[in-house]
Formats: sequence, C-alpha cells, structure tokens
Amino acid sequence: MHAVSNLELYQTGELTVIGFGGREVIDDMNVAECRDELLDIIQTHNCLVLAFDLTRVRLIPSGLLGLLASIRKKGIEVHLYNPSADIREVLEITKLDQVLQMHDLDMAI
Repeated sequence: MHAVSNLELYQTGELTVIGFGGREVIDDMNVAECRDELLDIIQTHNCLVLAFDLTRVRLIPSGLLGLLASIRKKGIEVHLYNPSADIREVLEITKLDQVLQMHDLDMAI
C-alpha cells in the first residue's frame, strides 16, 4: 500500500482503489492537494475507474464530494465501496447517487 496524503492506494491501473485507512471521519483532508494527487494517479496509471473504499468511514467533507463529482465529469467512473448510511443519505439528497456508483463489498485486502 502506498500512502497518498491522507489516502491509501490499494490498487492501481484501469481500476484504481483508494482507501482512507479505516478512519471514521475524514475531516483533515486538503481537498486541493487531494485533487492534484488523484489527477496525477489517474493520468499515471491510465485509470478508467476510480474506486474509494469507505469501509468504517461515517462522514466525508462536502469538498471531497465535489471533487468526486468533478472527477466523474472528466469521464472517469467513480465507485464508492461500502458507504455508510449517512454517506448514502447525503449522496441521495445531493443527487450524487445518480453519478457515483455505490457497492457493498467485502474489502479483505
């Protein structure tokens, strides 16, 4: 696993999987720095699908949601693995559940 600022890079390639180290609340993230790193990862690894493992994450900052939506607008599929009920509710309210794909998976990596 490679550390990417506050992110953990689990897998790279056309499907790139990123996690948050099992933290419950992601509140100390520099979204601009994260955006630059994610765009670099996407370009370096020819990523077509960017998946985020949200296992044990209860809340994510609104800036990160905006970042995920902007990545989706660049033609990269964004998948969310194991989003909490609170995260699902925010995605439904903001209609982001229509552009971000959610999955419940066993993430034994």
